[in-house]
Amino acid sequence: MKKFLFFTLFATVLISCGKKNSTMGSNDPVMDNILTRTSIRSYTDQPVEDTKIEKMLRAAMAAPTAVNKQPWHFIVVTSKEVLKSLSETNPHGGMIAKAPLAIVVCGDMNKALEGNGRDFWIQDCSAASENLLLAAHSMGLGAVWTAVYPDSERIASVSKVLELPSTLIPLNTIVIGYPAETPQPKDKWNEANITYKK
Repeated sequence: MKKFLFFTLFATVLISCGKKNSTMGSNDPVMDNILTRTSIRSYTDQPVEDTKIEKMLRAAMAAPTAVNKQPWHFIVVTSKEVLKSLSETNPHGGMIAKAPLAIVVCGDMNKALEGNGRDFWIQDCSAASENLLLAAHSMGLGAVWTAVYPDSERIASVSKVLELPSTLIPLNTIVIGYPAETPQPKDKWNEANITYKK
């Protein structure tokens, strides 16, 4: 009897989840957090609390990785001088100088797979980056992903600013702060991008 009730409850939950559509306001906090996240490029002067920085990093490190290699390393930057220098490494990174925080997500080649699987670090660190962005949004922070890899000039510039060893390759700089703007999220749902094989 208990098993029957458990499976009935489980099926009810699955059915109710399946009825949720892709629009915002679904009363599903996880989906709402994903669908309402936007890129924020303007921030207040309020610093980001250490507890929130740790939560974002914990979320990042919860991402899936190939063979569980976890080939990532995170550089947390709060120094105004370093933030200004980082802003000069990217033609689209002017907002970095005005932000209270940036986290540079790097691939650690000492932890990367060998041979043909080496470049899986890019996927792994990208998954970690998305987790970080979603965690930031869930805590009322604004963030934006600014690309570094595979632009060789940006990689060299960021590496120089942060004095990175050759084994750390910067994938991106995620700029974070309390939002000073409220852009509307974009609805990117497009059935034309889907093929079903039944």
